[in-house]
Amino acid sequence: MNEIKILIIEDEIKVAAFLRKGLEEQHYSIQVTSNGLTAVDKVLAEKFDLAILDVKLPGMNGFDICRTIRSKGGTMPILMLTALGTTEDKLHGFDSGADDYLVKPFEFKELLARVKALLKRASPAKVIDHILKVGNLEMNLNSKTVKRGDARVELTAKEFQLLEYFIRNKGKVLSRAQIAEGVWDLTFDAGSNVIDVYVNFLRNKIDKKFKHKLIQTVIGMGYVLNAEEHEPPR
Repeated sequence: MNEIKILIIEDEIKVAAFLRKGLEEQHYSIQVTSNGLTAVDKVLAEKFDLAILDVKLPGMNGFDICRTIRSKGGTMPILMLTALGTTEDKLHGFDSGADDYLVKPFEFKELLARVKALLKRASPAKVIDHILKVGNLEMNLNSKTVKRGDARVELTAKEFQLLEYFIRNKGKVLSRAQIAEGVWDLTFDAGSNVIDVYVNFLRNKIDKKFKHKLIQTVIGMGYVLNAEEHEPPR
């Protein structure tokens, strides 16, 4: 079995040591760096299976690190670990390319669960059809493009993942908790509106200009993607 390599990008010595000890006890191979610029160089020079990334770092902040890694083709999962916990901070992190976002202080068992979920998602999967269609909406999983009718729809990485999740579950009413677990691999926080914010982002891009709205609200239950022009279940 190949060893799993994790890069910890954290400038708080005690936090970095705590993470390293806990993850090495789980038999992961760990490297630590405390500088943003060094972190980008390491990611580009070596192959890591996952990065745990603080936001406030010397040299380059975590949001910019994330953006730089993604712009240079880096696809490894990134777990953002920070004291910045507002909805706006989380949206900023996801829009920068993070796959998950954990707010300090945290329990190690929660961090470990998220690490395992991200690694599982990133593992090789069965070959699947690369074109998904619902009504006049078409998603190409290879080119990461989306069209509705003849118009191309520009989506962020997280919006693309959210739409794919809706398409693969078309016709099913999805609760906010299901969406949080399916798209973000995280436990739903009833006090957060991140799910609703992203669903609204997606609606504005794929539904706003069309009479038939694909993503529909089911009051008290969640959301459903319907290809047919009928009322959602109640």
